[in-house]
Amino acid sequence: MSNILIIKHGSLGDLIQANGAMEDIKKSNRRAHIVLLTSDKYSNFMKSCPYISEVIVDARSPRWNLIYLNKLKKKLQSYNFTHVFDLQNSSRTKFYRNYILKDPVWSSTETTLEPGEKKSDFDQAPVLERMEIQLKKSGIKTVNVRKSNLNWAAVNIRHITKNYFDGKYILIFPFCSPKLTAKKWPYYSILISLLKARYSGKYEIVVAPGPGEIKEAQELKVHCVLDEGKPLSINQLVTLIKDASFIISNDTGPAHICSHLNKPGLALFGSHTSAEKVSIESDKFKPISVKELSLLKAETVMDEIKEVLN
Repeated sequence: MSNILIIKHGSLGDLIQANGAMEDIKKSNRRAHIVLLTSDKYSNFMKSCPYISEVIVDARSPRWNLIYLNKLKKKLQSYNFTHVFDLQNSSRTKFYRNYILKDPVWSSTETTLEPGEKKSDFDQAPVLERMEIQLKKSGIKTVNVRKSNLNWAAVNIRHITKNYFDGKYILIFPFCSPKLTAKKWPYYSILISLLKARYSGKYEIVVAPGPGEIKEAQELKVHCVLDEGKPLSINQLVTLIKDASFIISNDTGPAHICSHLNKPGLALFGSHTSAEKVSIESDKFKPISVKELSLLKAETVMDEIKEVLN
């Protein structure tokens, strides 16, 4: 049995999108032992992924931390990997290729480029299109790469949600990374008032904050879903999204979960990137793209919601 390494550190949205590629790699190498190298905060989630045999946590310590790098090198080399699928394609993973894992057949953006093609040009294509090209160049039959199957990730959360609401609900994700504030639409409070005025008694309004977002979520005066005072796990979050009637989200990790679950909903985009480039759109989950998020009115978003929800 051969050992194959997949590298995907994150973010959450990127990891969710890579699940389809992981499934294709596994199904093309059914007898192989598939190891995922990822960040600690995603390790428990990915341990339950049926396409992954084992998860190794990479602390991503600075490169001058030779003690850590030598320890990681020794561990990875002990597997005698035949292939490495670099789905992160970062400067760090390029470093790993050059100094830690020289022997395996390596699949990355650089091994995918056509003669004369620049990585900067290749990176302009939609992320799932790039991933599909990379896998095909590596001899992988691509069936699932453009649509991750997340049914494996769902868990029972009725013991949590029964404490907040019972029935249908609209789920909102009004947050974003503090480092990426350009992604944050500023009018969720107004939208919540419009949603309550129209759908009171039919749909509850729900928010699921992540670490560092609880206080802000509680100020929105909607159902703030927590598990014993703590943010939901990724598996619990997947289920909350899966059972929602409609979702409104910034360009964040949960939005990618919504897209791959093909949930009815909207992702709000400003000029920070395009919905096409991050491969966010599905049959039911649609983007609203504007030049400046501060100019996108709550009434405009509400009109889009009313097109779907009675």
